[in-house]
Amino acid sequence: QVQLVESGGGLVQAGGSLRLSCAVSGRTFSYYAMGWFRQAPGKEREFVATISPSEPRTYHADSVRGRFTISRDNAKSTVYLQMNRLKPEDTAVYYCAAARRGGIATTGAEYDYWGQGTQVTVSS
Repeated sequence: QVQLVESGGGLVQAGGSLRLSCAVSGRTFSYYAMGWFRQAPGKEREFVATISPSEPRTYHADSVRGRFTISRDNAKSTVYLQMNRLKPEDTAVYYCAAARRGGIATTGAEYDYWGQGTQVTVSS
């Protein structure tokens, strides 16, 4: 069983930065593609970013490209989401997810395991 635990969320003013972390346990982390998703109140879950198991290759949603950066440390079994120049519309619960596959994965259906989420609130 794979367990994912997010941390690093909080309240920040617009223009500020946060770094989310997701610690993974239970399986060989380096075999998994990882992703970040978010869900705002009253909205559907939205893809944010993904990173392949090795190399690594990344892909970011248009809405965050140039502001957010996904990265991973396979030695620490942790994936990160560095969020800069935050906007009020970035307010959401952020979830990390793990997919038993190579390459990148941009849809929720491709992921096998999910964390419990961490709240990010950006004030204007």
